[in-house]
Amino acid sequence: MLSHPLLPSFSFLRSNGQASAGSPHPLGATWDGRGTNFALFSANATKVELCLFDREGKRETERVALPERSEDVWHGYFSHVSPGQLYGYRVHGPYEPDHGHRFNPNKLLIDPYSKQLGGSFSWSDAHFGYRPGSKQEDLSFDRRDNARNMCKSVVVDTAHTWSRERRPQIAWQDTIIYEAHVKGLTQTRKDIPDDARGTYRGLSEPGTIAHLRKLGVTAIELLPIHAFVDDRYLLERGLKNYWGYNTLSFFTPEARYAHGNEVNAFRSTVATLHDAGIEVILDVVYNHTAEGYQMGPTLCYRGIDNASYYWLMPDNPRYYDDFTGTGNSLKLAHPRVLQMVMDSLRMWVETFHVDGFRFDLASTLARGPAFDRNAPFLTAVRQDPVLANVKMIAEPWDVGMGGYQVGRFPTGWSEWNDQYRKTLRQFWRGEGNLVGDLARRMTGSAEQFQHDGRGPHASINHVTVHDGFTLADLVSYEGKHNEANGEDGRDGSDDNVSINGGVEGDTDNPDIIAFRRRIRANQLACLFLAQGVPLLLAGDEVANGQNGNNNTYCQDNETGWVDWSKLGTDDDFTALVGQLTGLRQRFPQIKPQRWVEGKKADGSYDVKWLTPGAAEMGDQDWNFPDGRFLSYVLAAPESGGQPLFIVLNGADDDVEITFPEWSDVANWQNALDTSIGTAKYEPVAVGGKWTSRSKSVLVFSGEP
Repeated sequence: MLSHPLLPSFSFLRSNGQASAGSPHPLGATWDGRGTNFALFSANATKVELCLFDREGKRETERVALPERSEDVWHGYFSHVSPGQLYGYRVHGPYEPDHGHRFNPNKLLIDPYSKQLGGSFSWSDAHFGYRPGSKQEDLSFDRRDNARNMCKSVVVDTAHTWSRERRPQIAWQDTIIYEAHVKGLTQTRKDIPDDARGTYRGLSEPGTIAHLRKLGVTAIELLPIHAFVDDRYLLERGLKNYWGYNTLSFFTPEARYAHGNEVNAFRSTVATLHDAGIEVILDVVYNHTAEGYQMGPTLCYRGIDNASYYWLMPDNPRYYDDFTGTGNSLKLAHPRVLQMVMDSLRMWVETFHVDGFRFDLASTLARGPAFDRNAPFLTAVRQDPVLANVKMIAEPWDVGMGGYQVGRFPTGWSEWNDQYRKTLRQFWRGEGNLVGDLARRMTGSAEQFQHDGRGPHASINHVTVHDGFTLADLVSYEGKHNEANGEDGRDGSDDNVSINGGVEGDTDNPDIIAFRRRIRANQLACLFLAQGVPLLLAGDEVANGQNGNNNTYCQDNETGWVDWSKLGTDDDFTALVGQLTGLRQRFPQIKPQRWVEGKKADGSYDVKWLTPGAAEMGDQDWNFPDGRFLSYVLAAPESGGQPLFIVLNGADDDVEITFPEWSDVANWQNALDTSIGTAKYEPVAVGGKWTSRSKSVLVFSGEP
């Protein structure tokens, strides 16, 4: 093992300007109008050197050791350093992988608090702290300098005036989320200028905003925009890391989505979306970094203080305790790592005015190493005043033992509800004995989320998201087709709960096409009729498909981008989604405001579950093994409001229904029928009959 690796001598191992002790707070590079303070946490380093570079990031012009160390923060103030300066760190310490230490000052490292990255990054064996190909693997030590191929941190001036921009501040019960990829959403849209397609600006172009308004969505949830790197193995296959779940810097907007300054571009996009009444939610990846497992590169955290930043195996810290399936897991149980994540979240709220976060593999963030509902991260979020008014959404699982935690997050959190996804996919695929589960999913999944004062908005309902089939593929393929990913079909889920209608993939059969459209319409209808917060995957409204690929993480091409060619065709359900979001606004009982009880203490009902003949369901009805039909009335929350009669027929046959008696209702007016589109019929009196078509959703409003 090498405890004190030697560096080649440089003629510039001194400061050309004035350096003083500076301050350990705040972390990162802070310009105060006269000079720049640098502060870097490392508990196990023996020396930290600041390296300055020319404008292109090619030539190192100055190197100087940070002069002070205060409680594991290395710091210094440099009066000659101003905004625009490119810099990085070389961190000295023991290279002892068996003890969890991987310091190698031959490797230039970016600042974990980088607000912008400059220069360029290109893969090279020099990025690895060990010698690739060595028989000793990561126990070997590499002396090559990686600076020429490494991106650099940039000193920035964070001052910005937001003029008259105001946050929409949409209440949870009114929230409708649209999950999208920055590039994929606009890359093929013809109503957006060429130079705006695939960029932050494209999100705020009039054509994009007009479409979002037609849908009635209130928030756009963006796949990761933290600066990330393309995996080396993907580039060698001619692919890229399209989704971006490979974070390099938690404070930096990804530059590939901007022409020019990415910081200003994203700020402008947020402001324009806010002016249109649309919130911005970021999908954030604080569970792991781009450095991978023990054979991965040394780009930042690993070289700064590997033992502090990552979960390591307690019996052999050479290896990583991997709860994420990516090779490493960030250790938020460490106070300084927790501080970094909290500082990052606050920055995105204060500097960029984002309205919420969706946390990828959120169970990892609350590990210690087992999941803990009172983990430091969850406790810190709960009391933070900056985060108090933003939306916090958990993907409530990871791949580690005990990682599945749906419903276990505390008050203040909403969660992706995969139980909704599974049940609705099973029901519309034609499986029986699901009416009990279906009833629970349509009313907010109380058994998961009704605790600690949480409301139905804790459930983020979704049928499809970026990870898995699109809605069009969900009804067109029974198996995944991921050959283009180059992993021999090993990637992506094998449990898709999908249906193809009789033919795998594209078909000209009109009956199969009609069947697929009906199931798509039914899934969309249920998504917006269910209590909880609906999340719509971008492109599902226009039958966007991915050729059966259920893991397009590396498909930065037509496969991964939204295909808008079906706008204006029979496959375009934009108007249907607009009608459904309109129903949520018109009938507040659909919104996730309060839990339903059924029959209440005063004898009234807030929800009444009915047989096709309009009788109240009994045990035999709930437990009917072949049941594929559910109907119910949702009462209006206020006296005098209109009740809703909802009918979900997943059977292969038509079912005759009887219109139920309900308070002052005289007639039931059709508001939705997925078997015939958006047409409405004449009102039908209480006690009247109606044919519920096979595989359809019906909605009726009560008329006095």
